[in-house]
Amino acid sequence: MISNSLNFIDQFGRQKKKLRISITDRCNFKCTYCMPEHPIWEKKSNFLSFEELFAFCQIMVDAGIEQIRITGGEPLIRSGVIHFISQLQNLKTKGLKRISLTTNGHYLTKYAHPLKLVGLDDLNVSLDTLNADQFLKITGNKLSPVLDGIEHAIKVGLNLKINTVLMKNINEDQILDLVAWSKERKIQIRFIEFMPLDGNALWTSSDVVNEQQILSVLASKYIVNYVIQNSNPARLYSLDTNYSIGIISTVSNSFCGQCDRIRITAKGELLNCLFAVKGMDLKQQITDYTLTKTTALKQEILQNIHQYIWNKDYGFDSIDKHNKSRRISMNTIGG
Repeated sequence: MISNSLNFIDQFGRQKKKLRISITDRCNFKCTYCMPEHPIWEKKSNFLSFEELFAFCQIMVDAGIEQIRITGGEPLIRSGVIHFISQLQNLKTKGLKRISLTTNGHYLTKYAHPLKLVGLDDLNVSLDTLNADQFLKITGNKLSPVLDGIEHAIKVGLNLKINTVLMKNINEDQILDLVAWSKERKIQIRFIEFMPLDGNALWTSSDVVNEQQILSVLASKYIVNYVIQNSNPARLYSLDTNYSIGIISTVSNSFCGQCDRIRITAKGELLNCLFAVKGMDLKQQITDYTLTKTTALKQEILQNIHQYIWNKDYGFDSIDKHNKSRRISMNTIGG
């Protein structure tokens, strides 16, 4: 039998405590940094059911996972997600500490209150610009439903963060406006460097608005001081001491050395890294375990996961980002 304390430690001594679950690859947006121009959707029949996902989460929490984040695509598109979050609350007696969700915000006017009622611990909303024309260009959709959804989420008392992907010559002019907007609402904003996960393999480093460039813009208006990072993906900076923002600088200053996250896609592929060129297909094992709940199969799944995580690369800089054998796209792995 595998010791739980060793299940999710990689060869560099990093223990995995956070699990991200992509429950669908579908999205009503078509963000240029996330979605291929011509996406090929996975058959819904290939998705893990919520019953299977819950059984998998039980295994993972028993083995040391403390935080679960639900992602997509757009997770609020998938029917049953609210009930799934309600089910996950049962794992808090087993060691689960936080249940989170990342959304594009379009459906929050409908779902903010239900999410609050089922005890969602925190919510990340993607908002890349406050300019309606820019927003339409980036996402292919309207800005106003997202802004309305965010206001609704604030009103019902959800713990909220804003995620902004910055792209050169597209929305870099929005930094100060977004900070002022977020600060006024007392919610934290996190700026994210554009990563090579667009699915079309068109990304280049020249498209990136890097951490130092972001800080330079912020310093034109605020006194900026570094706060802390720890194992979180975002470095925190205080602005004039009374407000903090985050910067996720995967490209220019990666945080891989303290990474404590793993991911599973809607079709049951485990990824030990956001940029992994090879995942591990767990779908059949998860399906079989959901039906049988045998200890032997649970241990087999854990053994396979342990081995896969142990062989995790050090991080972003050690992986061939131009490997064409795997067409990595953010909409399938959820970030």
